Amino acid sequence: MSSVWVVDDDQSIRWVLEKALTREGFEVRLFATARECMVALDAGRPAALLSDIRMPGESGIELLQAAKRRHPALPIVIMTAFSDLESAVSAFQGGAFEYLPKPFDLQKAVDLLRRAVQESSVEAAELAPAEPAVDMLGQAPAMQEVFRAIGRLSQSTVTVLITGESGTGKELVARALHKHSPRAERIFIALNTAAIPRDLLESELFGHERGAFTGAQQTRRGRFEQAEGGTLFLDEIGDMPAELQTRLLRVLSDGHFYRVGGHQPIKANVRVIAATHQNLEERVRQGLFREDLFHRLNVIRLRLPALRERTEDVALLVRHFLVQSARELGGEPKRVSEQAMVTLGRFTWPGNVRQLENICRWLTVMSPTQLIDFKDLPPEVREVEASRSPQNVFALAESTVVGTGSGVGAQMAPALSGLGTGATLPALGLAPDSRHDATLPPHGSSDPSMVDAEGGTQSLPSPQWEQLLEREVTRRLAAQLPEQRLNGESEVMASLTRAFEASIIRTALRHTRGRRIDAALRLGIGRNTITRKIQELRLEDDAGGDS
Repeated sequence: MSSVWVVDDDQSIRWVLEKALTREGFEVRLFATARECMVALDAGRPAALLSDIRMPGESGIELLQAAKRRHPALPIVIMTAFSDLESAVSAFQGGAFEYLPKPFDLQKAVDLLRRAVQESSVEAAELAPAEPAVDMLGQAPAMQEVFRAIGRLSQSTVTVLITGESGTGKELVARALHKHSPRAERIFIALNTAAIPRDLLESELFGHERGAFTGAQQTRRGRFEQAEGGTLFLDEIGDMPAELQTRLLRVLSDGHFYRVGGHQPIKANVRVIAATHQNLEERVRQGLFREDLFHRLNVIRLRLPALRERTEDVALLVRHFLVQSARELGGEPKRVSEQAMVTLGRFTWPGNVRQLENICRWLTVMSPTQLIDFKDLPPEVREVEASRSPQNVFALAESTVVGTGSGVGAQMAPALSGLGTGATLPALGLAPDSRHDATLPPHGSSDPSMVDAEGGTQSLPSPQWEQLLEREVTRRLAAQLPEQRLNGESEVMASLTRAFEASIIRTALRHTRGRRIDAALRLGIGRNTITRKIQELRLEDDAGGDS
């Protein structure tokens, strides 16, 4: 039986939590002060600890710090009636598992502690060794081909062209080619040709003589000279201006170049590796890229697959980046639940590995617990998955907060900003009033994009209305008074259910021009049911006859 310790100077809170946790099968131990708990921690530890933040004597933060020194992996939930920024920051900086403001929903507290206990058991079961530093990761066949190619080229200094979408790791491959080449002891220089202004790129590549142009007050060595004996990586080569393509071709052909304003040829002993996300063959056909330069660069071509083409590598990369992010931030690596990992594996990753790495950094900072669940994922990932898998819509609702700043929900937030606590679903745009009739297919419409084979409306591919509903529920719950929550006087469920049913029936009646039997059949309910609902919801004005 898992043990949970509760520390609070309020006897009534200790009693309520003890009863609720005992019903859930936990062994509960109660403490009135932080000092009592500290003494007990010297002799043992629970599976999870729940502590108030402000108590006579030592505070919950002091208990948190003392407990973490004794048992670093112990998950600790800090609760407080003072929902201020300083308390939350202090709790998380001290390593708290979660921050629970009072008054809290009892079931939410129990669920949180159950999750903390699960976290504790996982921590005890797996103490992963430190991951060695690696250049690149990938088990997918396409990545194994890349690794084999790097191995075959390890004793060569031939020119290589790397192609692939942005964020696939082209520079990593270039660095690996250099690291495993005969030039590994010499310098590696990377230059993004698309990031340098057109009029400065020539000087950046080949250098310039003093007085070559206005502002050239001294001689400057270019990247070709700086990379002498080593490797020069030219990223986004497809964006290079035409006049510079000619100069680069000359360097690759005879191994010599001139500084801007110079008259003496300079020998270039440099291996060139180029990369682009563009289709160079197409740019050659369009006259935007020299064909002879393309063939000079395209001696060996390595194509890097997009992350969506190597989904079997997502879990491996996620674990790697979470360990890497934790090491950089000085914390413990976080783990990902099975559901969250499936979601990450199904995401299309338009930004490829770079986007995945950034999201892992985001999760390391923003996820409230060590075990990352579906609701902890960034909004853009959750919203795409919710539109694909209806069962995840409810998980999305659980984690929705108005004003998250990204995704569909944030775009809709202005529509909710003016709603009061009495707002109903028609105010959210769900009722088919005169403003929204244009979005409904007319009765008997044959528009295939709007109606199915039997004349019924097809479901929209995006769950925008569900997200609006979820955000309205979240807003109402946040606006409740404490006595409403504690005394069970909330009408959130009742009022939204009435509004939801009224919107559905009103829409169906307008769609069928007031024919109740037809509306009932289309909605999948009985004639008596729709008649009773019309009366209960006072929709008689919208309802016509029974025919």
